[in-house]
Formats: sequence, C-alpha cells, structure tokens
Amino acid sequence: MITNKKIIILGPAHPLRGGLAAFNERLARELQQQGNEVRIETFSFQYPSFMFPGKTQYAEGPAPEGLHIRRSVHSMNPLNWILVGRRLRQEAPDLIIVAFWLPLMGPSLGTVVKQAKKNGKTRVVGLIHNLVPHEKRPGDVPFTRYFVQQCDAFITLSQEVLNDLRGMTNKPAVFSPHPVYDSFGDAVPKQAAMAALGLSSTYRYLLFFGFVRDYKGLDLLLQAMGDPRLTARQDVRLVVAGEFYEDRAPYEALVNQFQLKDKLVMANEFIPNEMVKYYFSAADIVVQPYRSATQSGISQMAYHFGKPMVVTNVGGLPEIVPDGKAGYVVAPEPAAIAEGILRLLEEGPDRFSDFVASQKQRYSWANFTEALGNLAAMQ
Repeated sequence: MITNKKIIILGPAHPLRGGLAAFNERLARELQQQGNEVRIETFSFQYPSFMFPGKTQYAEGPAPEGLHIRRSVHSMNPLNWILVGRRLRQEAPDLIIVAFWLPLMGPSLGTVVKQAKKNGKTRVVGLIHNLVPHEKRPGDVPFTRYFVQQCDAFITLSQEVLNDLRGMTNKPAVFSPHPVYDSFGDAVPKQAAMAALGLSSTYRYLLFFGFVRDYKGLDLLLQAMGDPRLTARQDVRLVVAGEFYEDRAPYEALVNQFQLKDKLVMANEFIPNEMVKYYFSAADIVVQPYRSATQSGISQMAYHFGKPMVVTNVGGLPEIVPDGKAGYVVAPEPAAIAEGILRLLEEGPDRFSDFVASQKQRYSWANFTEALGNLAAMQ
C-alpha cells in the first residue's frame, strides 16, 4: 500500500475517453482512498488526427466527481513538455506514475518526467500497458527507448510486456495483472439488461466488446459464426458493441458471405460508461478473438460481471483466462474459435461461475497498488 504521498498520474483521463482514461481514473480513486494526495495530469492535445480513426477522442458528460484532473500536456509541442516538467519539478511530488502505451508518446511523456525528477526527490514509475505496438511506425524503437531511459522503475500488466521490457532495461520492474474494472457499475439481472438493450430473451448472446481494429480479430469471429456448427444453432446471436476504427467494408463482406445479418446485433458506436453493465449483463459469453495482445481490460470487465470467456492464445490473454477454468483458450483461427464457443455453450456458462467469481480478489486494485508501492520504494 502507498499512503501519505503526493502522487501525479501522467496519462489519459477525462475529457479523453477509453480504457486508458478509465484505468487512470480508477487508479487515482484507489490511491486517494489509501490516504494519498493525487492528481492526474492529462493531455490538452493527445493524438493528431491521422493517429485517431474514431469519431471523437472526447467523452460526453461531466468530469468524474472527486478527482483532480488537469489538462496540460500537448503531445506534439516540445516547449510544452519542458514547461510542464519544470512545473512538476517545482511541485516535487513523491511519485509520478506515467502511463505508456504507444511509442509516439515517448518523447512527450519522457521529457516531462525527465524534467520533473531533476528535483532529486520525485521517483518515476512507468506503468506499461504495451511496449511493442500492434501497428508499427517509423521511430517506434528510439521513441520507446527514450521513454524507458527516463523512468526509475516499471510495472507491467502482463508477463509478455515485462519480457519485452527486459530487452531494453535492467531497472526494477514487476508484473502485476490488470485489475478488475469495477467502475462501470454492478451487474444487473439478465432480463433487465436485455430489456434495456432491446434484445430478445429468446437467444443466448456472445459479446465482442471494444473498438474494432484488425488485431482484435472481429473478422475471425465473424468467420467462426459462419461455421456450420454455429449456424445450425438458431439460439445464438453475436453482439458487436464498439466503434469501428477502420473500414467496415471487409466485415460487411463477411456478414454477407456467411449470411449472418440475422445472427448479429451491431452497436457500432462508442459505448458510454453507464451502458457497459447492460452489455455484459446480457451476455452469456465474452469472446476475444485477438490476433495479438498484451493484456486486455475486456477480460477484467468480464471477470467483474461474472462472465466466462473464449480468448485466443496470444500475448498475455492465457495468463488472465486459464483454459478450462474461466472459459477456453483457443488458436486465433475461425474453426478453433467456433469450437471454443460451442464447448462453452454446451457445457453451460454456469460451470465457470465459481472460478470467475474467485478471481475478483486476485485482480483487486488493492493488490495492484501494493505491488506498485513496493516497486516505488525500491532504490
């Protein structure tokens, strides 16, 4: 546990939307509850337009209550990086926790903390969501190395990312699994959830949740839905809940090819926080057909809402979803994904409920901040 410290979390937060913002805000609440003074320093400008294919980077609605969030960092303005870093140096926080997920952010975040720690007091811990990007661009390696050089220690959310990090540095680093996302409300009765979403109680629902990009493998799942063994199941429907971050045409072609229109519920928009509980509560199974992954907040949302999963054996997903206990781990191929879904449907999702429920404590925010505190105390 960390207590009685002045802490800055550097990374996305409201009004920016998405999983990184949700993570930082939930971490801030946990650290505040432990008796720390916490502020989130977020971006005044995060992504240039060519980096963000969605409709908007910004959330609707008011800022979360009880959190101190300051919009200050312009990711593309080097003068801004120096000024923000100098201000933090003067404030002299005990700890800066800086989220890293994309090499393009290495120069801005690295320069801010490089300036801040010149006071000789502030310790910097890199919170590494992802080190090797899913979509590679020029400059990835030098930008990432620069960021890594500025941190004193690191916490990763998967063993795979820790292994990647060990190829760059021998500084103190630990792996602590992504905590359960419990900030989207509690589960609601399935019938109530289906009613809220306008879903028929006739069917059993598979859920693909989150923005759609190639590495997330929605096309593999659509092909799995076209498997004759699944098309023969008239009681199964797939809910796709998330905004497309790329061209929809290839996915629509698969829908037409396998005649899936009547087997899909397409909610292709950003799902606001207050609606998340309905999608997970209505689902029987959460499916993550990823081609590549480090870890996934979607798995932790499924744990929170008590849902078994079918995930592919890529990255850190098998670490979080033990095969045969929280669901099934399969190859990232349509036939294997279909097989995993069928097995889970035939055996019944309730078979996994006790194990899924037991994981909430293992993946608690208290456990995560304890690992973070132990790391921050290392010299």
